Amino acid sequence: MVVDEVFRLYEDRRGDIWISAYLGLPHVTKHWISRWERATETFHNYAPADGLPLVENWLPLTTTFREDRAGNLWIGFNGSGLARFRDGRFTVFTTNDGLPAGWIKDLYLDHAGRLWIASSQEGLSRIDDPAAEHPRFINYRTDNGLASDSVWCITEDEGHRIYVGTSRGVDRLDPESGRLRHYTQADGLAQNEVQVAFRDAHGSLWFGTPRGLSRLDPQPDESPGSLPILISGLRVNGIAHHISELGETEISKLVLGPDQNQVQIDFVGLDFGTRRELRYQYKLEGSDRDWSAPTDVRTVNYASLRSGNYRFLVRAVTADGVTSLAPAAVTFSILPPIWQRWWFLSLAVLVACLAVYQIYRYRVARLLGLERVRTRIATDLHDDIGSNLSVVAGLSEVLRQQVSNEQVAEQLSVIAKVSQRSVDAMSDIVWAVNPHKDHLRDLLQRMRRFASDAFSARNIQLVFEAPAANLSIRLGAETRREVFLIFKESINNAARHSGCAQAEVSVAVTNGSLSFSVADNGKGFDAVRVEAGEGLFSMRRRAEKIGGELIITSSAGTGTTVLLKTPLVEKLL
Repeated sequence: MVVDEVFRLYEDRRGDIWISAYLGLPHVTKHWISRWERATETFHNYAPADGLPLVENWLPLTTTFREDRAGNLWIGFNGSGLARFRDGRFTVFTTNDGLPAGWIKDLYLDHAGRLWIASSQEGLSRIDDPAAEHPRFINYRTDNGLASDSVWCITEDEGHRIYVGTSRGVDRLDPESGRLRHYTQADGLAQNEVQVAFRDAHGSLWFGTPRGLSRLDPQPDESPGSLPILISGLRVNGIAHHISELGETEISKLVLGPDQNQVQIDFVGLDFGTRRELRYQYKLEGSDRDWSAPTDVRTVNYASLRSGNYRFLVRAVTADGVTSLAPAAVTFSILPPIWQRWWFLSLAVLVACLAVYQIYRYRVARLLGLERVRTRIATDLHDDIGSNLSVVAGLSEVLRQQVSNEQVAEQLSVIAKVSQRSVDAMSDIVWAVNPHKDHLRDLLQRMRRFASDAFSARNIQLVFEAPAANLSIRLGAETRREVFLIFKESINNAARHSGCAQAEVSVAVTNGSLSFSVADNGKGFDAVRVEAGEGLFSMRRRAEKIGGELIITSSAGTGTTVLLKTPLVEKLL
């Protein structure tokens, strides 16, 4: 073995000596791990090929050795993890396996065979089963109550409590209960930075610091006794709230306004023991789920709290981990803004409902008024204008038959025909505005009657298919009128111009839309040439007016099909 300086020595259960050493070279320091085998009195050097970690082509510096109950040797390195030597080979564990980061300062095997690991950066770690294929690391940090995350050394007293030397004193940990107690210079330590720890044959614990040596004779835990905790001050938005000068254990029924959402609470614990350092844990129910980490700060400030119900709890914690039997409490409520309070929301909902109800009443009144107007118009048109036109048509026909002058007779015939057409048109208008004819069944009845009259007069066979007559679908007056006029024009065109022998009418209601088709087997026409006609143009304009689509299919000798699709204005009753 060629070395310059031996850094660590360790003897395992076989009597073999493990050596950590390094060789100083210009600008390079090379580290070594060797084992002197007592049985053969030979040295064995280990390299990365045996599983050791490799950092920048060199082995890291070995800082500590420890053998577990199964005979596995554990080796800590300076920031490069932890290695286990078993069956002639090393296995390396790193932060990816749960190991704390930093130098491994010390390794310790306790009475239960657990391996404790001291880290220079992330506190203390524990492996309950060092022989496991994949050991599980249980870590302790300042979040768990340690005085510092920089841990130097570990030992154990005869009561199986673990002592951890840190840069801020000694932490005593009870692994079973999780209780912690802190020792500092105030308890007699030579200095708070504790670098080495040792238990002698008599059970005394020795702690080495840069300024001397300290000894501790562990004693059984004292009875925890009572730890009163008091609320000593309360401020809301910087204004002090009156409380007893001696402090209070509970403040309740405090109601704050929406703008009083900054709360500061002062508290103090009373310790009647000797040299026991008190720290505090608190939580705000309604905001926090768990207790805070122990702290020596005796004031907490909550800014910009939301409206709601809160309960602040605080308890004292001794260095042994003993907490107050009953925490002090402050219960308070912060009211929401006016626009978020239940009565305001209820009032707003009520006003909205009244507004909707008034709009509904106004709309119903308008609809009823419109229906009355439509009824009156339909009645007036039918009773007055319709009757008068019928009289004109009848008298014209009677006079035509009585006069002998052919020219006058012809003019009277024209008057009779125009009057009759006006009567028919007036009938359509009366039907369209009549509010009692707003259902689909009324439209189907008029379509069927008109188609039957038009085709039977010319000996054309009619096939009419439609939904059940009792289908109660309401149609707007505008939709009903325009659909019927398009249908009427389609029937007239088929009856007068197609020369057909048979016609088919089909009406359907699907997916909220109404459609009808009129198909004949007549001579057809050139759709491109005839498209510009006034009749077809009027039909398309009516279809667009109600948001519908009109499709006309025809060619010479193949008949004609007129298809209209339009949305229903109102839904099923």
